[in-house]
Amino acid sequence: MSTKRLNNKIILAFFLLCTVYGKHLMAQSPIADIPIVKQSQISKEGNLVSFDMELNLHLIEIGKNEMVIITPLLQSNKDSVINESFPPLVVNGPVRDKVMKRQETLTSQNDIDDLKPVGIIRKDRRTPQTYMYHANLPYKSWMKDASLVLITENRGCADCDLGSESKILLARVFQEIIIPPFQLTYIEPAPEPVKARSERHTASLSFQLDRYNLLRDYQNNAVEMDKVEKIIKEIQSNEDLTVTELSIEGFASPEGGFEYNRNLSGNRANSFADFLVTRYQVNRGQMKKISGMGEDWNGLRKIVESSSLAYKNEIIQIIDSVFPPDARDVRLRKISGGEVYQQLLKEFYPQLRRTDYIIGYNVRDFSVDEAKIMIKNNPELLSLNEMYLVAATYPKESKEFKEVFDIAARLYSDDPIAAINSAATELESGNFTEALKLLEKVKEDSRAWNNLGVVHAKMGDMKTAKDCFERAITRGDTLAKINESILEQIEANQE
Repeated sequence: MSTKRLNNKIILAFFLLCTVYGKHLMAQSPIADIPIVKQSQISKEGNLVSFDMELNLHLIEIGKNEMVIITPLLQSNKDSVINESFPPLVVNGPVRDKVMKRQETLTSQNDIDDLKPVGIIRKDRRTPQTYMYHANLPYKSWMKDASLVLITENRGCADCDLGSESKILLARVFQEIIIPPFQLTYIEPAPEPVKARSERHTASLSFQLDRYNLLRDYQNNAVEMDKVEKIIKEIQSNEDLTVTELSIEGFASPEGGFEYNRNLSGNRANSFADFLVTRYQVNRGQMKKISGMGEDWNGLRKIVESSSLAYKNEIIQIIDSVFPPDARDVRLRKISGGEVYQQLLKEFYPQLRRTDYIIGYNVRDFSVDEAKIMIKNNPELLSLNEMYLVAATYPKESKEFKEVFDIAARLYSDDPIAAINSAATELESGNFTEALKLLEKVKEDSRAWNNLGVVHAKMGDMKTAKDCFERAITRGDTLAKINESILEQIEANQE
């Protein structure tokens, strides 16, 4: 008897259809030109994989005493030895079908019962014949990346093997869900109406005992005056700046009387003001304040606290609790027989005799091209808005994009917008811990909640992420609404 196999020209075409927003994964094939599989659908619902197909049985050529066993099978794409079969469908030739039914009548079983077929069909040779196949398998994790194979076996009258073949119906049963990336919040800061800036500098100028006239050749004054000159000339020569005001504060060390030192520090502040007017033609009318701040007990406390000075705790206790200030000086002299006080006079008090000057100025606005140069040389002259516009000229994945927002967060460390934008770039780079650190500082700001949700999702805390997104949604955050949907997709895909 000659064996006729399945037509090799059968065309199997499948269109993958994957539902993204639900828990139901599905792959489905449309009708091809002359297919044995008219249409098929495989889906996952919960812990079951269901497979349905409509077979054109009239296209199967089979001898009268032969059978064809059609078996759908799932096979791992990573390891082909991992596979699992759906129940087969048996199609008999007319003679073979009679033999099988006779076996069932005589013994209540036949030679294919061990296959546990989903159905046993007699081939109708005269009329079109279809069969609606349906079967289930328990879902296993490896099936997420598996192919669907259709195996056909031909058997002769003595159950001899007449050959078999397999065809891949779907290269990937469940199309991998492509989950879009989380949407990050970037905020464009409002332009500053006036870019007002100020710089605080210290000149540790030395004065003769009880004197307030400023001498260049006294102690280290020449070095200090050169520092002042450098700062003043840089500001005066910068055409991008317009000086608006200058404040001068003079400080004295605590030895001597409190009122005397306050007057002395005021006179020394005025001497410094005269120096700026005479030497650098600074407009005295721009000097908003020239003040004698008196004895710098706060400065003394800070440098003692950071030192390894003996009895420093006792010194700090005196500074904090003894009033009036002149009484502190008396108490300090008594520590360790005056030895500690002498050390204070020699090593600590000179640092307190200083003049602070604060220069206020306005900065002109810069074009984006100018700002791109300025960000590298003088970023402190740029507004947050100008930095944002510079960043927008670079691709988000570029190091330049991230660098701009890093600079903004450093220079505007107290601005929530700078923190939110910098955190977004850290998230883009995968630096989740750093992003969380930035966002924790502004976690009460509703504009930060979307990015907070993203960082928690990236770190695996889906519950907190969902809470953050829901809080942001209540404030009208459309990106948070998108991200909540993405979160649902991720959770569904993990089930």
